[in-house]
Amino acid sequence: MKPTLPRRARRGKLRPIMKGYFGIGVEGISKPMNLGALTRTAHAFGASFVFTVASVFDRRVANQADTSDAADSVPIYDWPTLDDLRLPIGCTLVGIELTPDAIELPSFRHPRAAAYILGPERGSLSPEATKLCEYVIKIPTKFCVNVALAGGLVMYDRVLSMGKYPPRPVAAGGPPEAALDPHNFGPPRLRSKR
Repeated sequence: MKPTLPRRARRGKLRPIMKGYFGIGVEGISKPMNLGALTRTAHAFGASFVFTVASVFDRRVANQADTSDAADSVPIYDWPTLDDLRLPIGCTLVGIELTPDAIELPSFRHPRAAAYILGPERGSLSPEATKLCEYVIKIPTKFCVNVALAGGLVMYDRVLSMGKYPPRPVAAGGPPEAALDPHNFGPPRLRSKR
């Protein structure tokens, strides 16, 4: 007998389970279309929040670039300065910057609860923002890429490394491994307090 999947799974609506949460933001962004594209991509990847710090842009234009209407589903915070930046308790701030001492993205283990911050379009993360970051990572490219693209690459890497995906096939184009079984939550376990 063939196992049946929930109706949503048959329509391809279920996403692999990923523990934790993440947010993504930009310091000093000035181009609203870039922010709109980043916000749309963050919404698509399941970000818990999006933020800007010390940025000057037209929110209406940014919302027009975000064709997914992310603001209806994802909280968006605009903080005037780094001193105003507020993250959830236990959330690790991770800078994304092309610097010699940054950790290359393919070698980075993403924190379970993270907020990623990018620098502006024509600049770098400020030294003050970098100092707040627990980690600074870089995408292994020859030169800087667009802010929205850089954010999308980091979010894709996070989902790929933390999602529930089967291993890739050994041969190029080979058949995929069988899908992983969904996690089976057992009954509650009671622990005695001694």
